[in-house]
Amino acid sequence: MFKDLFQKKRKYATIPSDRVGRGSEPGETERPKREVPEGLMNKCAKCGAIQYRKELEKNLKVCSNCGYHMRLNAVERIQMLLDEEGFEEFDSGMVSVDPLQFPGYGTKLEQQKMKSGLREAVITGQGTIDGLSVVIAVMSFDFFTGSMGSVVGEKITRAIEVATEKDLPLIIFSTSGGARMQESILSLMQMAKTSAALARFNEKGGLYISVITDPTTGGVSASFATLGDINIAEPGAVFGFAGRIVIEQTIRQKLPDDFQTAEFNLAHGQLDLVVHRKELRPMLYKLLELHSVKGGY
Repeated sequence: MFKDLFQKKRKYATIPSDRVGRGSEPGETERPKREVPEGLMNKCAKCGAIQYRKELEKNLKVCSNCGYHMRLNAVERIQMLLDEEGFEEFDSGMVSVDPLQFPGYGTKLEQQKMKSGLREAVITGQGTIDGLSVVIAVMSFDFFTGSMGSVVGEKITRAIEVATEKDLPLIIFSTSGGARMQESILSLMQMAKTSAALARFNEKGGLYISVITDPTTGGVSASFATLGDINIAEPGAVFGFAGRIVIEQTIRQKLPDDFQTAEFNLAHGQLDLVVHRKELRPMLYKLLELHSVKGGY
């Protein structure tokens, strides 16, 4: 089921072999060229450790040497979190257009679709975690840096409304560079729209768990990402509104080295939990189970 959501054509790199023996005579045959899959190895961006790609994927893209949490796309997170069967995607055909005819925006949208294999920066739907039903929205940084445009805001709002109507818990995974400026005020409006939908969801007593991943900034961090009943972040995730350089230039002070990390925000009351990726699914299940009631979700 998940394979239908996201498929990329595997690339191959040709690695030529040397001749048999050095200083060989003319006319000697060469060894046949070998086709080796591109991306066989991965280098950790934090510690530089080299790891086999398959081993890294088995470890949920967490560096086995330093524990650095590498970014996951939306499909990888859904596969990691939800039960294999039963995922129902919402609004899969909804895609962004160019409402303001911003120069080059339409072309960039098509490029992002080709590059990421996604139609938009968020996937929404309904599934189960160890049998417990949940509505989920998962943002993906590899589509336009996870920026929030009209479609992202609309899809998240509709997911919230489904959770409200069906009396189901809601989980949103956030990662974003902020509002999508190519849509100007239309993108900024999504902050208010998603927040209003969450207010209605809260009035009905719904459970909203916000999971913040690296990075989450700008309009997303200033709206639905910080409105959870329970706010969780992955270790090391950068989370804040304005960027570090902008803040330092504004206040004319040097900020702490760990400023805006998940651990910093936890220590200063912005988060409830920082949870390792391997522990995230059982933690979410535990929270859902604790808040479930007989006859409810």
